[in-house]
Amino acid sequence: MNGYGRAMRIRAAVAGDFAAIQAIEVEAGAMFAELGMTLVAEDEPFSTAELTRFRAAGHAWVAVADAGAEPAVGYVVVERVDGNAHIEQVSVRPSHGRQGIGRALVGHVEEWARDERIPAVTLTTFADVPWNGPLYERLGYRRLADPELGPGLRSVRDREAAHGLDRWPRIAMIKRVG
Repeated sequence: MNGYGRAMRIRAAVAGDFAAIQAIEVEAGAMFAELGMTLVAEDEPFSTAELTRFRAAGHAWVAVADAGAEPAVGYVVVERVDGNAHIEQVSVRPSHGRQGIGRALVGHVEEWARDERIPAVTLTTFADVPWNGPLYERLGYRRLADPELGPGLRSVRDREAAHGLDRWPRIAMIKRVG
């Protein structure tokens, strides 16, 4: 056990994980439809090319059962934005939700950032979705005011707005780790 519920481990993603990652994203996204957020629910998962880019950079991890025999049940991908580690996406299969897997994946990114001497982890998320903003606040992330956004994070927010995600309150958050 890893302190986060089920026995599992987090490892670097490999190309063989891409189909599972895409399926996780579709399954996790479907939960947003229950909140009336169909645009989010219908969003396409990362393409193989995008996942290849994250993996090649060493910025993609999956959560698997300790034995590693079952497909990934969660994943996280990260980019460098404004000198920080930016969580681009973290998702867990709903059938494995509420077991601490998402928290473990976020914790893994925080540890990686510390090891890489990266000062902070950032992310953007929905302010009012229970498994988004409120969860990250419990994990020690704080909301960034608009003037605090660096140019890279502002660009992320602009792309999200252009994609229609600002129909629901959206926020940027940060946690200092180094």
